[in-house]
Amino acid sequence: MDQMSGSPVHALSPDVAGIELASDPQRGLDDDDVRQRRLEYGENLLPAARPRSAFGTFIGQFRNPLVYVLLGAIVVALAVGEWTDAGVIAAVVIANACIGYVQESRATSALARLATLMRIRSRALRSGMWSEIDSRDLVPGDVVALVAGDRVPADLRLIGTEGLCIDESALTGEAEAVAKQIAALPLDTAVADRTNMAFSGTLVVTGAGTGLVSATGAQTQLGDIHRMLRTVTEVSTPLTRRLAQLSRRLTVVILALAAMTFVLGVWRGETAADMVSAAVALAVGAIPEGLPAAVTITLAIGTSRMAHRGAIVRRLPAIETLGSTTVVCTDKTGTLTRNEMVVESVHVGGTTYPAMTAPLEQARACLVAGAACTDAVLREEQGGTARILGDPTEAAMVALARDRGMDQREILDRCPRVGRVPFTSERGWMATLHETDGGREVLVKGSPETVLAMCRDAAPDAGGSTDLDRGTVQDAVSQLSARGLRVLALASGPAVALDAAVPRDLTLLGLQAMRDPLRPESRRAIGSLQRAGIRVIMITGDHPRTAEAIAREAGVGGQSPRVLVGSDLAGDTRLGELLEGVDVIARVPAGVKLSVVRALQARGHVVAMTGDGINDAPALKQADVGIAMGRQGTEVAKDSADIVLSDDNIATLEAAVEEGRSVYDNVVKFIAWTLPTNLGEGLLVLVAILLAAPLPLTPVQILWVNMTTAVALGLTLSFEPAEAGIMDRPPRAPTSSLFPAALIVRITLVGILMVMGSFTAFWASQRLGSTLDQSRTCAVNALVAMQIGYLLTCRSLTLPLHRLHPLGNRALVLGVLATLALQGLFTYAPWMQEWFGTSPPTGYAWLLVFGLGVAVFAVVSALDAYQRSRTLSGRVRRSSV
Repeated sequence: MDQMSGSPVHALSPDVAGIELASDPQRGLDDDDVRQRRLEYGENLLPAARPRSAFGTFIGQFRNPLVYVLLGAIVVALAVGEWTDAGVIAAVVIANACIGYVQESRATSALARLATLMRIRSRALRSGMWSEIDSRDLVPGDVVALVAGDRVPADLRLIGTEGLCIDESALTGEAEAVAKQIAALPLDTAVADRTNMAFSGTLVVTGAGTGLVSATGAQTQLGDIHRMLRTVTEVSTPLTRRLAQLSRRLTVVILALAAMTFVLGVWRGETAADMVSAAVALAVGAIPEGLPAAVTITLAIGTSRMAHRGAIVRRLPAIETLGSTTVVCTDKTGTLTRNEMVVESVHVGGTTYPAMTAPLEQARACLVAGAACTDAVLREEQGGTARILGDPTEAAMVALARDRGMDQREILDRCPRVGRVPFTSERGWMATLHETDGGREVLVKGSPETVLAMCRDAAPDAGGSTDLDRGTVQDAVSQLSARGLRVLALASGPAVALDAAVPRDLTLLGLQAMRDPLRPESRRAIGSLQRAGIRVIMITGDHPRTAEAIAREAGVGGQSPRVLVGSDLAGDTRLGELLEGVDVIARVPAGVKLSVVRALQARGHVVAMTGDGINDAPALKQADVGIAMGRQGTEVAKDSADIVLSDDNIATLEAAVEEGRSVYDNVVKFIAWTLPTNLGEGLLVLVAILLAAPLPLTPVQILWVNMTTAVALGLTLSFEPAEAGIMDRPPRAPTSSLFPAALIVRITLVGILMVMGSFTAFWASQRLGSTLDQSRTCAVNALVAMQIGYLLTCRSLTLPLHRLHPLGNRALVLGVLATLALQGLFTYAPWMQEWFGTSPPTGYAWLLVFGLGVAVFAVVSALDAYQRSRTLSGRVRRSSV
């Protein structure tokens, strides 16, 4: 769309486009025009994203209902003069905030990267003179020159081309470079098919051209993606949604219990000050203040594991989201495929051969023509390696000749080029003229139907015949095209000179068929994802036939993948319904990719999106987890993604899903361990008030247990390895509860056991004649012992302990030893006794402490065995029905 008049310039002729843009293609703009338009339209830049401040990031760590309760507890403790309690609670809150601040991923800078991408130099015609200027100074109506290797600085309506081909894969997703022309196109032509336009951010591969700037900055196609990025909101992950719900519910329950404690105590005649202290103790005991930090650290450990498997996690919750993923929307170019064209088949002498096994006595002339009739160049790199520069299709033909022993430089030295007719989409062919020992020879390359019409005979077949069997050639073209290959024909003939006239009476040398090949690991990786219950949808800008062939080879949709065309989906209100059962979406513009992701999310799916181009950025950011390719991916795509695959290997995605499921398991294990322990600590206070008994643990002792065991015991569950069969499970339903019924029963039982055990230790110690401090110290150690016993049962919530390797989690062993050492200091160190009010229990009390820990382990293990047997019986009954 023309930025000045709003007209669709691709539908206008070059002359009319110049009039609409008020520009003279022969002279360009004058300085006064440039100044006026810069004032009106601004610089050719995209607005940069405003980063979140460090202070804002730190303050964000306190936005949690559970933290609000702890902050309130600090205020109350200070009001009643409990300075030690207030200090310890404040230390816990600040420590958790610091951990969250350090671990939180940096805000994405996709908009800033897009703006940087446009900072390039351009050749512009102004006041009749060509000059090099910063691309930010371009304005609508400027005349810009393009040559091979240039990055297009703005959206241009082309007015002149000479063999101009542009790589638009980063914008449209198409692997093949697009041949450009200048004729007007229909008004409804899709962006990917606007061959008379050059789009900002794309790369000139071959040829040259000139164009009128039709749009700059935010008004370009790149700007459209920029606007989509600005409208994309951060998507909460399944885990964060469940934890937010858990936090809200716990906050309500804890505040209700604290209020109940205060009211009951005052009603029983206790002083208000004492009951405020008791209510604070209950709130502090019941709140799992280590939960936010524990979840963050668990995710960070998963991030470290992922880095060793080739995936860099930019946003911590994304690693868990992979474990919940129900749909993977994968880009084709550069993700499933290698993003480089390779000649797969050669048709010579009436027979189609694999490219590397075609007999050279028949294929040599065809391969030599492919290496000579081209603008691609073979260039020596440091270290003796060779690099082919130019159009990917032409580069594939040069590479094939090289691999079959025919070096391009030697060919051109032997048969130097003396003339050239560049390829254009209108012409459909290119030609080069060469000096040979037998005189001048023309080589022609182009679409099979065009080149075939130029030929009168064919290169000799195995029997020496030179008859041209057009039907056989056309059948070969049809068969190769049906496989999703791009087919080019090559021909030669004698010539004296070369002009734009169509050559005649040529000899058909053969066909070369190429494509962007599938990565070797793609089929296995997709199969693994599908076995894990994850649906795979391939989204690409390629032609439907090409997309279907790649999908079939990769195993997406089996042998009959269902294909939809992206342009047919734009604006369809039934998009979500149409996507059910679809395996491939072809010809997809960037906006439709974003709509596809949103439609799937609206139907309750957890969506992972892979991609590497600029056109993928909005969908990557919108997806529940965006996954970019690290090597071939654009910086915009990487900065919009949550995870970057450093090796561009889609098989790494399979490992990432496995790690994501393991992380989720370990987070649930921590929650299953910490909730009953905190529940028990809170109920201790409430039960003591109901029984009019002394508190078995003081508030500061409760905080000690929370701080030490959450780190030394609970966090060790983060290091549990993935359980056997983790990839055989179906994905978790996005709406599934964090706590199934069996886990609720488990948490409730353990919470009751913690209360009963702590009171038993406290009262038994008192009956043995211990002081109040000794009895409370005994209760603290009993509580820790029971937490250790329960911890061993939390290593797996599905398998019995004897099925796990004893040293499979060495961190857990070290954590238990560290906890025992800390409890020794807590009990016997004089400075600890003074601060926490502790006193060493008697020898008999220690036996009781050990016995309570063993008892909790035995009871929970028995419960787990019973629940597993019921689950197994249910499966047997269902399978027999």
